[in-house]
Amino acid sequence: MLIKSLEQKTRLAMMTVMATIIGCAAICGFTVWRCVSLVTEERKQIYILDGDIPFLAERAGLEANFIMEAKAHIQLFHQYFFNLPPDNDYIKWTVGKAMYMADGTALKQKQALDENGFYSDIISSSAVCTIICDSIQFDEHTRKFSYYGTQIIKRRTRDLKRTMLTTGYVENVPRTQNNPHGLMITNWRTLENKDLDY
Repeated sequence: MLIKSLEQKTRLAMMTVMATIIGCAAICGFTVWRCVSLVTEERKQIYILDGDIPFLAERAGLEANFIMEAKAHIQLFHQYFFNLPPDNDYIKWTVGKAMYMADGTALKQKQALDENGFYSDIISSSAVCTIICDSIQFDEHTRKFSYYGTQIIKRRTRDLKRTMLTTGYVENVPRTQNNPHGLMITNWRTLENKDLDY
């Protein structure tokens, strides 16, 4: 009788200890999970101060901004490639910056322009080339783009206006200081570059 009651008390004590351990593990697991989710949610929020007033801003994922980033990358590339003053060092610097943003197809176009004397003509005639982006069509699924722009070449004697249509594709690459959007323009071609008026 004494042995039987001792055995039941031991079993009851063992069950109580096991239930306590399981309960503590469940509470600890829930607490860790909740803390991690709270920290993750807080990292998505950014507070911007306007004077003394804080405003809540939310950080968006890469998918939400991809089209915007792709269009900004395409526009920046065209500005580097086609905004040219009559300064040889500056032309080398800006076109060099554009080469970080596109593959070998851009280098081929640069070499073709160089062979045709385009850059030397800008320098010798003190021309200033600028490009104005009219629109960028971008297909998110195929990642193909069409860039519509107006190129203005100002010379001492006359101003020349040309329509510009280029096309290509956009691929993801690691972000670098020279390529802050982390995108690469591939298979870039100029489809149209014709005079509008003088």
